[in-house]
Amino acid sequence: MNTEDLGNSKILNLLFKPAGVIMGSKFRKWLLNPVKTLRGAGIQPGQTVLEVGCGTGFFTMPAAQLIGDQGCLVAMDVLSEYIECVSRKVQAADLKNVRVVKRDALDTGLGAASIDTVLLFGVIPFPSLPLNRLLPEMHRVLKPEGNLAVWLFPVSGWVPKWILQSGLFTYISKQNGVYNYRRF
Repeated sequence: MNTEDLGNSKILNLLFKPAGVIMGSKFRKWLLNPVKTLRGAGIQPGQTVLEVGCGTGFFTMPAAQLIGDQGCLVAMDVLSEYIECVSRKVQAADLKNVRVVKRDALDTGLGAASIDTVLLFGVIPFPSLPLNRLLPEMHRVLKPEGNLAVWLFPVSGWVPKWILQSGLFTYISKQNGVYNYRRF
């Protein structure tokens, strides 16, 4: 089954629906301030940002505010249910700087060197996003001085080492729980 089929799977969308409710809960916002976490990624006004695995929009809405009207946020997920949820939120907030797309992060369809910052927040490690395929695609879409921002949930100590061993990124810092890398 390809990723497109997985994203349209009624069973998978049904299984991930409870996770979506938890992702957008006030309790989660209380536990994990999305703006504080995003500041750890160094997002700046006017940037073009790719959010891989946007889910129900927990980080999407605050990221759109941080980049401002001159920025562009590409919120990407493979699950239809999540894409519909984020699209409704973006439309209700009348955000013109967000583009919600249903795509596979392993083949984004985005132009080479078109993104300032990639957000991988809570999406790795995940079986459908093997790092040996995901990292080259993120490297391809990032601008030469682009940043890869990784927030791990669950915490996986081997992921930062794997990112460095890929030879595609150099470590910059860890801020507010976010590992920051520069495109190499």
